Amino acid sequence: MHIFVTGATGFIGQAVLRELIQAGHTVTGLARSDDNVEKLKTLGAQAHRGTVEDLDALKSAAAASDGVIHLAFNHDFSDFAGSCAKDRAAIEAMGSALAGTNKPFIATSGTLGLHQSRLGDEDETFDVGNPLAALRGASETSALSFAEMGVRASVIRLAPTNHGEGDHGFIPQLIKIAREKGKSAYIGEGSNVWPAVARLDTAKLFQLAIEKAAAGSRAHAVAEERITTKSIAEAIGKAVGVPAVSIKAEEAQDWFGFLGFALQLDNPCSSEKTRSRLGWEPTQRGLIGDIEGGIYTK
Repeated sequence: MHIFVTGATGFIGQAVLRELIQAGHTVTGLARSDDNVEKLKTLGAQAHRGTVEDLDALKSAAAASDGVIHLAFNHDFSDFAGSCAKDRAAIEAMGSALAGTNKPFIATSGTLGLHQSRLGDEDETFDVGNPLAALRGASETSALSFAEMGVRASVIRLAPTNHGEGDHGFIPQLIKIAREKGKSAYIGEGSNVWPAVARLDTAKLFQLAIEKAAAGSRAHAVAEERITTKSIAEAIGKAVGVPAVSIKAEEAQDWFGFLGFALQLDNPCSSEKTRSRLGWEPTQRGLIGDIEGGIYTK
């Protein structure tokens, strides 16, 4: 297949692109700059100039493809509602271009929007009582609505940390804070949990999903169901050479900034149905192993 990928030059996107090409597909990536065009060429992909706000560019690229993977998302937490609205507009533009074709269309979401403190599975909808989850969940709803319009539409929910070489997400930010403060903190007892996955395992999941995910389905990019935030803080402390300490919930925002909210979430999450439905089996090292193995501190 010829796959159009938004976010193809990102941390996860580049790994997805390589996995698709290795599986025999050709790829066109959305490129907003000359640098991104050159990067895509180097990776063996074609480039389609435009941005996720350029809806005509998205429509034309989607229409010319055999399927779409939508990875791009503006993580502007100062205007999360605006970022989610732009995401929905992009989904609707590409989905409409695929209507009636039965071509695959994969949108991307995250597990943190699920109900807290219970093991979330793929068939569970987002916690619409949580305003932030409701905003992100609207993108899921929009994407999956195209399953009733002749599109093999599905959603992949990403764990809050996709770790590995080149990661610039939550873990590097926590390491930066630990170095600055001389302590690696967790909140309260640190017994709340996050799921995790290596980005190379995530890339394999996208390849399997574009080939065979059922219309209207959701998949979880989750290799480890529950890692306590205390164990993450301890691993960071060990890697950086600072003590791991507990802080109070009311101190979290001052200590971690916008990460303070996410670090208090309790997000156990299963990928059992994903593995069964798509034959996905994660093979990479776990999150704690990556932190203690030094990939974030060398």
